[in-house]
Amino acid sequence: MIIEPRMRGFICLTAHPKGCEQSVKNQIEYVKSKGKIEGAKKVLVIGSSTGFGLASRITSAFGCDAATIGVFFEKPPQEGKTASPGWYNSAAFEQEATKAGLYAKSINGDAFSNEVKQQTLDLIKADLGKIDLVIYSLASPVRMHPETGVLHRSTLKPIGATFTNKTVDFHTGKVSQVTIEPANQEDIDNTVVVMGGEDWAMWMEALKKENLLADNAMTLAYSYIGPAVTEPVYRKGTIGRAKDHLEATAFSITDSLKEIGGKAYVSVNKALVTQASSAIPVIPLYISLLYKIMKAEGIHEGCIEQMQRLYSERLYNDSEIPLDDKGRIRIDDWEMRADVQEKIAKLWEESTTENLIELGDLEGYKQDFLNLFGFGFKEVDYLTDTNEMIGVPSI
Repeated sequence: MIIEPRMRGFICLTAHPKGCEQSVKNQIEYVKSKGKIEGAKKVLVIGSSTGFGLASRITSAFGCDAATIGVFFEKPPQEGKTASPGWYNSAAFEQEATKAGLYAKSINGDAFSNEVKQQTLDLIKADLGKIDLVIYSLASPVRMHPETGVLHRSTLKPIGATFTNKTVDFHTGKVSQVTIEPANQEDIDNTVVVMGGEDWAMWMEALKKENLLADNAMTLAYSYIGPAVTEPVYRKGTIGRAKDHLEATAFSITDSLKEIGGKAYVSVNKALVTQASSAIPVIPLYISLLYKIMKAEGIHEGCIEQMQRLYSERLYNDSEIPLDDKGRIRIDDWEMRADVQEKIAKLWEESTTENLIELGDLEGYKQDFLNLFGFGFKEVDYLTDTNEMIGVPSI
């Protein structure tokens, strides 16, 4: 079939298998170009099919020569209907890993469930023995709690007061005001259950109980802080409460892993175009301005550049992992530079529909958004008949 992007709001309803393959190949080539990393050799990535999770799996495999197991929840293709992009990303990753002689297997299912946890534990036992790095990179808006059976939904709301500020429709470039009503306690509690650290702790407890963690094993979850302009709707809103819980969980996991010398960390990453971030009002305008400035300064990074730098300069740098005053790894250091943030604050006040093309990098935002779904790669002929029925080899 001829596959074209079909948009609905901040979601693309189609994905291109060849484009997703090209995206994965580009990321692999980048990691290989930076040289080998003396790091983990047996890696579990929970949430491995897109964004930072996929970039972590690629960096583990092609930077560290690691065997990887990836867990994700993606939609397979049907005749005449494309899979979700993460499915095609994972198919391409496994194919490239196998070519390179690297172990790679995947599990498609609800990572919050006891069944998928057990399936993963059984696979590790059968094939790898013990894991030395666990990446936790889930970005789901809902969670069925495995103990209570209650379905929890996260919300994106400020806490305490109504929030009004600028945002942009990145499809049209229209800058407008957005108003979001404040959360109630139930909103906050549900968001913490979905996006906080409880499930991460459950995974680590299950791995520890089955003796599947190597001595000095490390686990990592990802977070974001961001600038003052996004604080009310992000870091000081419902998602921020969940991130606070996630960051606190790192310390309790580290305590639980003391007997094997294990450590849990949260890495605070840079703002990037993802399906999740595109849904957050204010963030697309902020990212558009951020990209413009960071590209001009020569310090712009995508997911793969961030993860390669995280592994090579933070996790496996032959010295102690540098942490901030709250015990977090900071790989958002270039984004949060004072000079970068001062420029954004100025441009934020000035930005309008008429001048955003000049002040921001809206084209870069759109390009990255299309790339998420396998579109917009110059190496791919999108007018060619394409087989949508691509399978993940290990599934």
